[in-house]
Formats: sequence, structure tokens, C-alpha cells
Amino acid sequence: MAMTISELARNAAVGVETVRFYQRRGLLFDPRPGQMRGGGRQHYADEDLKRLRFIRSAQRAGFTLAEIADLLAPDRARSEVRAIASARIDNLDRQIAEMQAARGWLHDLASECAKGGAGPCPIIAAFESP
Repeated sequence: MAMTISELARNAAVGVETVRFYQRRGLLFDPRPGQMRGGGRQHYADEDLKRLRFIRSAQRAGFTLAEIADLLAPDRARSEVRAIASARIDNLDRQIAEMQAARGWLHDLASECAKGGAGPCPIIAAFESP
């Protein structure tokens, strides 16, 4: 089924500018010469929709656009994909640990602030100190 860029975007639940952004990044390809239709309008195939959905799913899994480009490389071996996924898991684990530490610190500050008292709020004071 041939789709215009707006139909492609709508079917993938993204904006047209998102499609164009992915094209500029080399993740989606401009329509091939045979896909140009009346009035010079670009048309996309189901294969393009599948690739766009792949990109969005990979982003939801935490992959960066550079990592997604690696995943989309032709003839990518399973072991290479697994290595990319393992690296992403390690990165997510680090981010989760950092966020948990930040949550704990902020929770402690909020508890200290709730005690009341004279002087500046401990949260503000903590953010102002180096």
C-alpha cells in the first residue's frame, strides 16, 4: 500500500516532522525513485511503516538513535544485536541507580523541610550549595 508522508506518520502515530527527522538522520530512507507519484508527492511502502514502528519501539526500550542505527545495519549478527542490547541494559541500570540516589536525596531533603523551623528551606539551600 502506497502512503504519503502524512499517512505514514499517522499510521505510526508520529508527526510528519518526526519522519523527516529520521530521514535526515539516515534511519528512514527517502522514497526511492519509483515511489514518486502524481505531482511529485512522495509515497512510502509498508516496509517504511514497519521500519518507522521499529524505530519508535526501540526508542521506548531506551535505545538512542545511534544505537538504533547500529541495530538497523544490514546483516547484523545476533551476537552483535545482543551486545548492543546488553550495553543498553548496563546503561539503563546506571541511570536507574542515579535516579534512585537522586530520589533518596530529595526525599531526605523534603522530610527535613517538612520539620519546619527557622532559616531557608533545606531543599533550596541544598540546590544553592556547590
